[in-house]
Amino acid sequence: MASLVDERLEEYARAHTADAPPVLRELELYTRAHRHDAGMLSGPVEGALLRLLVGLTAARRILEIGMYTGYSALSMAFALPDDGELIACEQDPEVAAIAQLFFGRTPAGRKIHVRMGSAATTLEALRNERFDLVYIDADKENYGLYYDRVLPLVRAGGLIVADNTLWSGRVLAPRTPADLGVSAFNRRVHEDPAVEAVLLTIRDGVTVIRKRTDR
Repeated sequence: MASLVDERLEEYARAHTADAPPVLRELELYTRAHRHDAGMLSGPVEGALLRLLVGLTAARRILEIGMYTGYSALSMAFALPDDGELIACEQDPEVAAIAQLFFGRTPAGRKIHVRMGSAATTLEALRNERFDLVYIDADKENYGLYYDRVLPLVRAGGLIVADNTLWSGRVLAPRTPADLGVSAFNRRVHEDPAVEAVLLTIRDGVTVIRKRTDR
């Protein structure tokens, strides 16, 4: 997805954000060189935000819905403790192969376990597990479904982070199923008394949702 921020400001933000581990820069360059859809990369600013959130919450278990080539998963894995675990859902074997290639190049990658197939099927299998943080970056039509499925899996005080929640501005006048899916998700989160949330204007929109502890 394209950034909604001026390109010069985006580069300024990147220059003033904590540096990513070198393997992440290599993964970014490889993805841009080999994938026509490289705009789906979360990128260094969002990756740094995710690492920071993992550290701030002292997360030990993370669930990711929509791994792509693994940039966001690996970003978060670097902030996990040595015995931490990240379960990543992906159904495209081509992007998963790229991700595994780079996961194998760093000890942080050993914390990531990829579940191939439908995210809905994986979530059903995980229904009795608990996570400190869930990251959603998959098919936009099903954002609402994923939210409803993962909210019970998140511990009280834990986080759900959703990418692309401004959806290149199309949330202002939604038309397509994806537009409507993101718009409905944003409304659902905003109206849910079980959480508190902020929609950040980072890149294509990132929503950080905290499950309340008083419910």
